[in-house]
Amino acid sequence: MGMETIAAGEAKLDAQKKNRIQVSNTKKPLFFYVNLAKRYIQQNNEVELSALGMAITTVITIAEILKNNGLAFEKKVSTSTVGVKDETKGRVIQKARIEIVLGKTEKFDSLVTKQAPPVAADNKEEDRVASS
Repeated sequence: MGMETIAAGEAKLDAQKKNRIQVSNTKKPLFFYVNLAKRYIQQNNEVELSALGMAITTVITIAEILKNNGLAFEKKVSTSTVGVKDETKGRVIQKARIEIVLGKTEKFDSLVTKQAPPVAADNKEEDRVASS
């Protein structure tokens, strides 16, 4: 079984997980992920944050924001390496991966209801939080 097959199998497995957020440090702002993680915790009582390579620091920051605000606690942290095909060189390179599972704290609901209403499509809460 080649690396491509393993990676494809993992991608299918990832797609089946409804509470997983795959974080990129280039596609969305930090607080987009923080607010999305809050929503996932609210709906599923936990969230799994996953990232590769340079996005790992973003995942750690998201987890720390949620923990420091009393919204989540750390359930599991796992690290691994995965083979990713480098489009420019056409070969498989190893990338670091982190997965952090956060659980819902007992005070989550009371803390969230004290905060602003759910994020609207225009991301006003994101702008307010980022500027404070």
